[in-house]
Amino acid sequence: MKPSSSLEARLHARLRLLADHPAAAGLADDVAHLDGRVLTHDTIVEGVHYRADDPPESVGWKLAAVNLSDLAAKGARPVGALLSLTIGAPLGDSEAGEWEERFLAGLAAAGESYGLPLIGGDTVALPSGAPRVLGLTAIGEPAGPPPRRDGARDGDLLLLVGTLGGAMAGLEALDKDAAAEGPLVDIYRRPVPLLAAGQALAPFAHAMMDVSDGLLLDARRMAQASGLGASIDLGALPLEAAFVAEKGDTRASRLFAATGGDDYALLAAIAPEDEDVVRQSLPRRARVEIVGRLASGTGLALTHDGEPVALPERLGHEHDRD
Repeated sequence: MKPSSSLEARLHARLRLLADHPAAAGLADDVAHLDGRVLTHDTIVEGVHYRADDPPESVGWKLAAVNLSDLAAKGARPVGALLSLTIGAPLGDSEAGEWEERFLAGLAAAGESYGLPLIGGDTVALPSGAPRVLGLTAIGEPAGPPPRRDGARDGDLLLLVGTLGGAMAGLEALDKDAAAEGPLVDIYRRPVPLLAAGQALAPFAHAMMDVSDGLLLDARRMAQASGLGASIDLGALPLEAAFVAEKGDTRASRLFAATGGDDYALLAAIAPEDEDVVRQSLPRRARVEIVGRLASGTGLALTHDGEPVALPERLGHEHDRD
């Protein structure tokens, strides 16, 4: 689970009292660890995690992908999923169930692409006008001990696999023009879970998590969970070519990429001496960068071109602020 700002943090503290089973690990990780398997649950909400006019197929794909990304961050192989499907109020006989059918087609496409079979779940009908709230529980099987978010060590490098900024740039384009198209919109609507990279990284990672709420926020979470401070170099962030073409390569655009969220890159804490072997172990086409470092202390420091940069007021997506 991902505590963020005040309200969510208070509720998280209350939930931690309830989740006293050893599998919950004090809710200090993004997944539960049960009998050698990892379990994760993510919910996406209309108007919060996807636009009401997004194609239903892409919403189904996204729901699977965000859960698969949590499995990727534990180096786990998907073995099954449980779906919570909300059924919208019919708009007429000819349209009843059409959105749900298309949503399930997208979910099925992601399941087939990444080997995630649906093994159960629940359906519930919504009152007229209610936004859809869709949930999926994914179960994974790691090859070895899965890295948690709280295992980073003093001196570890922060290694990022994937790219940043594209999804939020795609959403920004759609907010300006609902008919927008192109690679940035595709990145926003159809994230790619980095399962192979996660499985390659896991044996070397002291800590690992996916970047879903923004690099700065998630790096701070890893550092805090591990009792460390973190530094991030904005100049090292891997940006999509389409992102640079749209928003440029400036300090402002890099701050946008570092705080946007919805990236589903992987952030791992690794020993400096393991960097070369980690790079050799990752899939050949993986985008890999060292974006920062962990050290004793507290807090988050930001630099660009060797200069300190003030932290932005908003580090990423925080649920009771956004």
